[in-house]
Amino acid sequence: MNTKSDLEERNRSTAVGSEYFETVIIGGGQAGLSIGYHLKKQGCPFVILDADERIGDAWRKRWDSLRLFTPARYDGLAGLRFPAPAVSFPTKDEMADYLESYAAQFDLPVRTGVKVDGLSREEDRYLVTSGDRRFAARHVIVATGANQVPKIPALTEELQSGIVQLHSSQYRRPSQLQEGAVLVVGAGNSGAEIAFEVSRTHPTYLSGKPSGQIPVRHGPAAARFFFPMVRFVGHHVLTLRTPIGRKVRPRFISHGAPLIRVKVKDLAAAGVKQVPRTVGVGGRPPNA
Repeated sequence: MNTKSDLEERNRSTAVGSEYFETVIIGGGQAGLSIGYHLKKQGCPFVILDADERIGDAWRKRWDSLRLFTPARYDGLAGLRFPAPAVSFPTKDEMADYLESYAAQFDLPVRTGVKVDGLSREEDRYLVTSGDRRFAARHVIVATGANQVPKIPALTEELQSGIVQLHSSQYRRPSQLQEGAVLVVGAGNSGAEIAFEVSRTHPTYLSGKPSGQIPVRHGPAAARFFFPMVRFVGHHVLTLRTPIGRKVRPRFISHGAPLIRVKVKDLAAAGVKQVPRTVGVGGRPPNA
C-alpha cells in the first residue's frame, strides 16, 4: 500500500509554476468524482480540476425547477447511496449537494475555480494549462461532459435588440422574460420542460418536432416498474456487444432522446402551440 509520503512524491512540484501529478482529471462532476473514487481506492495519486467555484455548481446553475429524470435509487455514485427515497426524483440542487458531500466523504483532491484552457503533449507527459498555471501529468482524463458549450444558431444575430434572448443554460425562471409571447426553439426535453413552465405566465410557442416520448407517465410508478426494465435493456440488450444493440443504438443517437416527463398532450393542455422548426428570422417574429 502506498504511504502518504509515497503519494506526495508522485504528486510533486516540477519546474517553477508547474506541478506534476500522475493523473489529472479535468471536470469534477459525476464522471470525474467517480473516477477519483476508484483511483483513490487503488492508491493512485491524482488531482481533479473543476472550473466552477464549488463542487456541483454545474447543476446549481440550471433552471430552478429542474429535476432529474432518473429515480434516486440510480442517482448515487459508487460507495455512497443518494440520500432520498428510492422512487423520488431529486432536484438539481439536491444533486449538486450530493456531489459536494461525495467529494468530502472520500476526501477527493478537487481544486475548484481552475478552468482548463489547454492540453498538449510534451515528450513523455501531458501539459494541462489554466491561465498561467501549469499541471504536468502522466495521464489525463477529460470528464467535462458533452453539453458544456451552448449551441446557438447564427440566425439569433438577426433578432431585434429589444427581444429578450436566452439560451437554456441562462434560463432560471419565467420572471426573466418580458411580457408577451415566448418562442422556445428546440423540442427536446429541456425545450419541452421550459415551454411547459413558461406557458403558465406567457403565451408560448414550441418550435421543432419531438423525437417521440416514453410510453408511460413519468413518476413513482414508473420508477418502480418502468425504469428497472429500461435499465436492464440498456445495460444488457441494446449494447455494442449485441447484434440488435449495434443496429439500434445509432438510430437512438441520431434521433435524439424521447420526451420523458412532459409529454405532447401536456404541452397541448397547457396551451403551448407547436410550430415547425425555426429556420430564419423575418422582419418581425421568427418564421418557420
